[in-house]
Amino acid sequence: DSGAMTTLGRSCFQGPRRGLGARGARRAGPRPPLPVLFVVLVAAPGTRAAGYQTCPTVQPDMLNVHLLPHTHDDVGWVKTIDQYYDGVQNELHHGAVKNILDSVISALRAEPSRRFVYVEMAFFSRWWHQQTFTTRQAVWELVHQGRLEFANGGWVMNDEAATHYGAIVDQMTLGLRFLQDTFGDDGRPRVAWHIDPFGHSREQASLFAQMGFDGFFLGRVDYQDKELREKKQEMELVWRGSTSLEPPTADLFTGVLPSVYDPPKNVCWDLLCEVKVLEDHPYSPQNNTKALVDYFLDVATDQFQKYRTNHTVMTTGGDFHYEKADMWFTNLDKLIRLVNAEQANGSRVHVLYSTPACYLWELNKANLTWSLKEDDFFPYADVPHQFWTGYFSSRPALKRYERVSYNFLQVCKQLEALASPAANVGPYGSGDSALLEEAMALLQHHDAITGTSRQLVAEDYARRLAAGWGRCEVLLSNALARLSGSQEAFSICPELNISVCPLSQTSARFQVAIYNPLARKVDRMVRLPVSAGAFLVKDPSGHAVPSDVLLLPQPEGQKPSPELLFSASVPALGFSIYSVSRVSLQRSNTHTPQPIPQKPGSDVLVIKNEFIRATFDPETGLLIRIHDVEQKLVLPVSQSFFWYTAGTESIMDSQVSGAYIFNPRQVKPFPMSRGAQIRLVKTPLVQEVHQNFSAWCAQVVRLYRGQRHLELEWTVGPIPVGDKWGKEVISRFDTPLDTKGYFYTDSNGREILKRRRNYRQWAGNYYTSQHSKFTSRYPPPTLDTCYTLTLSWPHSPQVHGRLLGDDNRGLTEALVQEDPGLRVRGRHLVLLDVISKASAGHRLLAEEEVLAPQVVLAPGGGAPYHSGAFWGTQVGFSGLRRELPPSVHLLTLARWGPNTLLLRLEHQFASGEDSGRNLSSPVTLNLQRLFSTFTITRLQETTLAANQPRANASRLQWTPDTGFVHNLTVPPVDLAAITLQPMEIRTFVASILSAWD
Repeated sequence: DSGAMTTLGRSCFQGPRRGLGARGARRAGPRPPLPVLFVVLVAAPGTRAAGYQTCPTVQPDMLNVHLLPHTHDDVGWVKTIDQYYDGVQNELHHGAVKNILDSVISALRAEPSRRFVYVEMAFFSRWWHQQTFTTRQAVWELVHQGRLEFANGGWVMNDEAATHYGAIVDQMTLGLRFLQDTFGDDGRPRVAWHIDPFGHSREQASLFAQMGFDGFFLGRVDYQDKELREKKQEMELVWRGSTSLEPPTADLFTGVLPSVYDPPKNVCWDLLCEVKVLEDHPYSPQNNTKALVDYFLDVATDQFQKYRTNHTVMTTGGDFHYEKADMWFTNLDKLIRLVNAEQANGSRVHVLYSTPACYLWELNKANLTWSLKEDDFFPYADVPHQFWTGYFSSRPALKRYERVSYNFLQVCKQLEALASPAANVGPYGSGDSALLEEAMALLQHHDAITGTSRQLVAEDYARRLAAGWGRCEVLLSNALARLSGSQEAFSICPELNISVCPLSQTSARFQVAIYNPLARKVDRMVRLPVSAGAFLVKDPSGHAVPSDVLLLPQPEGQKPSPELLFSASVPALGFSIYSVSRVSLQRSNTHTPQPIPQKPGSDVLVIKNEFIRATFDPETGLLIRIHDVEQKLVLPVSQSFFWYTAGTESIMDSQVSGAYIFNPRQVKPFPMSRGAQIRLVKTPLVQEVHQNFSAWCAQVVRLYRGQRHLELEWTVGPIPVGDKWGKEVISRFDTPLDTKGYFYTDSNGREILKRRRNYRQWAGNYYTSQHSKFTSRYPPPTLDTCYTLTLSWPHSPQVHGRLLGDDNRGLTEALVQEDPGLRVRGRHLVLLDVISKASAGHRLLAEEEVLAPQVVLAPGGGAPYHSGAFWGTQVGFSGLRRELPPSVHLLTLARWGPNTLLLRLEHQFASGEDSGRNLSSPVTLNLQRLFSTFTITRLQETTLAANQPRANASRLQWTPDTGFVHNLTVPPVDLAAITLQPMEIRTFVASILSAWD
């Protein structure tokens, strides 16, 4: 299977749609009879109907057409979430969610057969909190009756490419908890609903299955994939989301909707549609009932040929539809009556209001065997040569802000759990993680983290993250004061990525508190901008630690910037406090990168540490070789930057690149330069090669002491467009590895999938990934060792772009950036290893990068902290009494209730992928007396999103064509023996007794 998505327009009124408008009422004669269906309508073994009792009655001997009234409400796209909710700035894009929900509830109450589907809790929760008790009672009743159904139920409908699995779990938990708290089990969605994301990841299916969903409906799949599935009647299938988890743990029934999420062309009765109303007055000259009924029956018959049961589905809604819901429902009421009246004339079509869950229930009762899918739906193209791989790197600065915000949010939630309510109210005021949690959930939206929103909307997303950071900073200060016993003027220096930190740059003496959110000890190099001089750094025990000061070159006309570098060791789930003091104004231990002349015949340039040796060409200044000294592995590797010409709006005969589409004007990119001007710096702690490729592209290749990977920190921009060409910049690695055209990428940061290069058009070679692996035997054929080169990057090898044209996918705005454009900085991490050890390297490194230590500065000399239990002043703290094994990741530790915490434990290795350290084996944990500030007294295991007890969760069973799979037995919960299988995540609500009480 390949690809992921399929229409030109985002709703029935925007642009042409393929394959729906040409059929019409194609004949005047009698309609051919539907084929006889031999379908046994019985429940599959072990299934239950809970949540499906309110579904409408169907006709077992007819083709049942399930109409799904719905609205797709982007939580930001062309307008901000606030503008869409309130319905302002409609000249930009029409959308008024408040009016939609008001109108829908009124229309549902007017006619008891009507049903409606709603998805985005970011909007619905806001609307709900503004309603009167009377309106809430009416909504409760509609939900109880199954006429208002929630699908998906996340805070947003998240993207599936640029998102990290931890952030997906968090945003789904936020939305589903709101539904559970508000409507109980009646409001729990049974169906996952991703009708607009631009491709679909296998990990998303796995997560949804572990959240307890019975099925998953997709809107966008690749146009070639869809055409093939329609021919083979494989539009509905069982998707196996994991190669490690025992089936059916990660198996999920998945259906591809027939028309993305739009209605058939002539069945659209919204303010935003350009379709005539259904006029059924018998004497009206505008009466169009026969033509419309014929058209509808044609569409239903055509869809029937592409699916396997006597049930088919039609989405009747679109982007921000139902602002005047009565327009839709009145015409649908007529359509249902008129089509069903044709049964008296021999029609075998029955049309009804339905919901995704009710449609799914009928498919399950058919008790069929379904094809099995084990890969994903990436990359996605909606038409030939137009791959939606551009958004993998659109707005890279916002993507980075989201990722570091995820890191900071986990830190805040952990401290909120460890420090008890004192973290929320303390000497620094009131703070909490809720605002950042909501902002982070919003950023997972498929037009947010993707970079496919307008500039004003992207700025609004960033503003919300910043506001959330502010509340969390107060929480962090309160928590650190309580845990350290000292009230300091804490500051976090969020601009360290551009070497800006006022406290360290202006103070001769300060403290550095480093908090580690991982459940194992980490050693980390800390870099801080400082003033000129020599510095002494002491660890928490008062012992001096090695340190260096690097004088970094700056653009012409600017002073060199000193940076202090030292190595810190931080305990699991805790902090260490280091002291820094300037001991001299002289630059006695300052190291400055020195220019290296580029001359033919010069000796090769080398940087190295205990484990890695990197070699550079003295003439070009480019990396040419990596040597693993310990394992005696040598691999030729060259790396440089290239750029594609993106085209402009003036070119009308081709599809230009834009926020969504990657379609440059040439197959081969232009090199940034033939080589790089280089500077070299070597200190006891780090060795660096500074490469300057052009006025707007530079890179530092570095090796820290003790580091087992090579780090490449690039800076790109502002990208010049004075030549009237947009540009898309890539970082490219070339090696002699004979990979046979295959490589591997992760899915949302978890399991690994095999990819094939040049399987389709070359723009489809790009994937978003936390790390990609290239594996081969090298050098062949004498050395019987399989090399793996792993590249870890923030999202994609595409690093930055500045585009002058819009790609005509609805945004109507180019990613041009205001002059002079943006400068973006990121890092690539490169690991060379044998295949048996590669997974241990890249998985543990990825864990350390995603949840990096949080650096907090303070001037020192603060007053003692007095509140409740007083532990005295501490310069080190750990929230764990013992570390967790390296194969176990503490995915979530967060406050859940007054005396409860949410705890997620994850086995972060896949089955069979690590044979070196046996990290792929099951692991058993003892949670008794594990945490230092509280004791767990009881555990209740839940599904992944924590909205139902795992023991009560019973999903519909489906039979793949590989054979029936029985549901697994839920293991008992024993606080002293929690076992994790490879790739398993177990979620618990823990009752606790706090040590602070």
